[in-house]
Amino acid sequence: MAGVVVVFDFDKTILDCDSDNWVVDELGISELFTQFLPTLPWNSLMDRMMMELHSRGKTIKDIAECLKHAPLNPRIISAIKSAHASGCDLRILSDANAFFIDTILKHHGLIECFTEINTNPSFIDEEGWLRILPYHDFSSHSHGCSSCPPNLCKGLVMERIRASLPAEGKKNIIYLGDGTADFCAGLKLEEGDFLMPRKNYPIWEITCTNRSLIKAKVHEWNDGEDLETILLDLINPFFIEEKYNVRSSTTDRMVLAVECKFLTSSIPAHEASSNSTLPVP
Repeated sequence: MAGVVVVFDFDKTILDCDSDNWVVDELGISELFTQFLPTLPWNSLMDRMMMELHSRGKTIKDIAECLKHAPLNPRIISAIKSAHASGCDLRILSDANAFFIDTILKHHGLIECFTEINTNPSFIDEEGWLRILPYHDFSSHSHGCSSCPPNLCKGLVMERIRASLPAEGKKNIIYLGDGTADFCAGLKLEEGDFLMPRKNYPIWEITCTNRSLIKAKVHEWNDGEDLETILLDLINPFFIEEKYNVRSSTTDRMVLAVECKFLTSSIPAHEASSNSTLPVP
């Protein structure tokens, strides 16, 4: 069912917390984080916090083990696996970072469900320290969106995702998120698409007051159970339609085969006996 593309935010959507805050709090640098918060963009601040953790003796393994304990609702895990099993094209669009997301998805057996992860890049330097970079290099130029942080405009990424889809056939997009930047992504959805904002989070409040700006149908959700139920309800009609079309194509081939059989059997008996091989229609 490649015609349905499901794009998930990560923090407070797939994960039931913010992965950055989780690591900062669990590894004991909340006070320093708060101290630097007014002076640095969030993405740059997280890179600075990783350097601080390593300077205190924390390793990549320590950070990974911390991430493995971040809360992830079992119903969201089953929703992702069900959507993947149905043939949906699943992607992530997140302002977290590649190391955090990959570590968590691998731990829960979900990494293979996603065809693409759009997030801030990260790498391990020569000293073995985790470094976090911005998705958009805002030091050289601005993406020009006032709704998104300087390091990542989700609306621009959504435009690229839409443009990357194959031209043939209608592609329906379902987008799930919780934050202000997710609303920017929602603005890029079209009629026939679906926006799933998390209720009582920033995206929900903005959507309620700017509903006329959204072309997609809106289906809010509260928790993991809600997410699973609503997402699979939205996917199911596409799954049934595609399954029906496949069966129809199979039926057409069977009818053609029967017609060919009748055509072959209509050859007169005296012609059949005079040829050792009959032509295949």
